[in-house]
Amino acid sequence: MAAPVGRGLPGPVSFQEKRRPWLLPADNSSRAHGPIPPRHPRPVLSERERPGTRGVTQEQAAECGSGRVWGLRVPAPALQRERPFGALMSSRAPRCPFLPSCDPRAPSRSPWCSWASIRPPPPPIPGLFADPPVKARKGRKISFKKLLSVLLFGLIFGLISSLCPFRISEPKHRYPVPSAQKFPSCGNGSGPAGRGHSLTILLWMWPFGFRFNFTECSRLLGCPRCRCRFTTRRSRWCQADAVILHHRDVCGDGERLARLPRLPTQSWIWFNMESPSHSSNLSAMDNLFNLTMSYRRDSDIFVPYGELRLLGRPRPVTIPRKSKLVAWVVSNWQEESLRVKYYQELRKHIPVDVYGKNHTPLSHEHLLATISQYNFYLAFENSQHQDYITEKLWRNALSSGTIPVVLGPPRENYELFLPPDSFIHVDDFGSARELARFLLELAWDAERYRGYFQWRRWFQPVLGTGWALQLCRACRFLHTTEPRYRAVPRLAAWFV
Repeated sequence: MAAPVGRGLPGPVSFQEKRRPWLLPADNSSRAHGPIPPRHPRPVLSERERPGTRGVTQEQAAECGSGRVWGLRVPAPALQRERPFGALMSSRAPRCPFLPSCDPRAPSRSPWCSWASIRPPPPPIPGLFADPPVKARKGRKISFKKLLSVLLFGLIFGLISSLCPFRISEPKHRYPVPSAQKFPSCGNGSGPAGRGHSLTILLWMWPFGFRFNFTECSRLLGCPRCRCRFTTRRSRWCQADAVILHHRDVCGDGERLARLPRLPTQSWIWFNMESPSHSSNLSAMDNLFNLTMSYRRDSDIFVPYGELRLLGRPRPVTIPRKSKLVAWVVSNWQEESLRVKYYQELRKHIPVDVYGKNHTPLSHEHLLATISQYNFYLAFENSQHQDYITEKLWRNALSSGTIPVVLGPPRENYELFLPPDSFIHVDDFGSARELARFLLELAWDAERYRGYFQWRRWFQPVLGTGWALQLCRACRFLHTTEPRYRAVPRLAAWFV
């Protein structure tokens, strides 16, 4: 019995013919939808289409939208929603000059060309490795050259790396921390020379990066045996009797400092002139230093911002001519600080001339001459801590010949440095209004005003600032103090 008429077939088609559409006549493949694709196609290749034979080249096939893979002709993938190749070709489409069998308008062509655009048949397994094309061999040659180039480059790179090894970059710090090569172990020797000889003091880093000239401490302090050699060369690490480290420059590298080699007889000195409010990371300095050097009176090495020096004999008191009332020089203006809030309340009741940053400019050369024209000067500290009495009082107020109005530690703390009748403390008044009234009355009473200068008959204010002078105080301490082991286990708890 004849099989039903198939789709696109001119007449009755047998069951075997439907299973093998490539055996159908050539006219059957010219229909719009093409032949029925087989489930397991295995086309019979002509001599022209066999792998390894001389047929249409890959470049020629590419011009017609098809190509070759290992010698097999593979038509181009279907376009526009994967429709058959024949359905996409119009009657005006150009003919393929090299592949007449793939032209839908050609009278005779390969019987599987139309449905191969949907899913090309798999090539025979023996044909894959039977005769590889020339370009595949060229690809192998190019890959071999690339492999040879990579090996040659790796050999050269390894040779350069062995001759010039790369250094692992470390994070930058505010100061150069030495390595174990620069600071080798100093051995088990006796260490530096004992007290009484000329001592070597290593300054770890210039404070705040400010360079200055070292001075002869024996003449500066009036101590003939206080002879010290100061240096910043870390190559003299093993010969140094003491090492001075400024807190602001080393506060971020406590762990690296703890790993440095040090002699048992070498003293590490913690140096700081800032208040606890402006000294960060104090806890990292615990169990690291032997001595402390700061403005605190209970420091091992006391370095105040200023002091009163006793005169050999009394001298007459001279007061500069006054023409103005109250002055204040401020550089670090903080609206939330206590001193700025007190000033804003005080100026409501008395005029105050403000100099400094964001205010009336005043050079350092004209500072003392300008302040000496005022009756009072606001010596307000930026923070209130024990013994924190800075150059705002010693230089700006006392050295210019005016009466300081202080805001800082309590009055009892000030009286450890100054006579009680040499300054005015804001805590003595209940409000800024009461202070303003007192200043106005005192400025008009010449006799009472003169009473705040009577201490000058026997004392003279001396500035303690100056890096060279502060280092010489450490030199005098090392010479005049019996050497013994000291340690600062809890620096933060003590300083704050």
